[in-house]
Amino acid sequence: MKNLFIIVFTFVSFSVFSQTDEEKAQANNPLAQITAFNLQQYYSPNLSGNSEATSSTYWLRFAKPTGRVLWRVSLPFSTYSNPETGVSTSGLGDFDLFAVYLAVSKPTLSVGIGPSVSAPTATHATLGSGKWTAGAAAVAFASLSPQFQAGGLAIWRTDVGGDDLREDVNILAFQPFAFWQVGSGVYFRSAPTWNFNLEKGTYNVPLGIGLGKVIKINKTVCNFFIEPQYSVLHHGDNQPLFQLYSALNMQF
Repeated sequence: MKNLFIIVFTFVSFSVFSQTDEEKAQANNPLAQITAFNLQQYYSPNLSGNSEATSSTYWLRFAKPTGRVLWRVSLPFSTYSNPETGVSTSGLGDFDLFAVYLAVSKPTLSVGIGPSVSAPTATHATLGSGKWTAGAAAVAFASLSPQFQAGGLAIWRTDVGGDDLREDVNILAFQPFAFWQVGSGVYFRSAPTWNFNLEKGTYNVPLGIGLGKVIKINKTVCNFFIEPQYSVLHHGDNQPLFQLYSALNMQF
């Protein structure tokens, strides 16, 4: 299963479908005023503190615009395995939601800000926080040219309820991204997510560069990509030292 996106990407990379330059540029826009469904995976074969441990998380994401507000819901399914202890845990993680108001919505620039919340839906304690959390999200996407797009996503949340026996939550995530279109729907990309646990003082800052392909099947714009990412700064156990970020994103 972990090689699914590699197989699909290789297959569609040799397919030719017609799509406009605008569709290619907007395929990676998190603020695109288009209904979207994404299937994304982060796979890490080695974690800090235990080189034998592995983790894999599939994210199901659905985005829907209503006027100038874009809603995005996400639900992770994760597997954590530690051969040294013989522990392997799989199940759902915490449900995630943010709604951003498009303060700026232009062909070359989109900016949104709004609330961000999560619910403790994890099926195992190691896969979630056990807390209700709330905070804010901010997103910006700039189409600097038909060939180059860039922007960033920032999310901060803290706990507002839940299991009193679980650790408090105070997290910050920042995802800078850049895309360079090279033609025929093919593009280079970099979109690592930098995670900071402000409560525990742990963090992970990866960098990566990957390859993507945008194709159009009937009226659906499909975006396949693979992006290896390496941690250049990290502190704390169970931080991914290397991970493969891959996805199929669809806009309808």
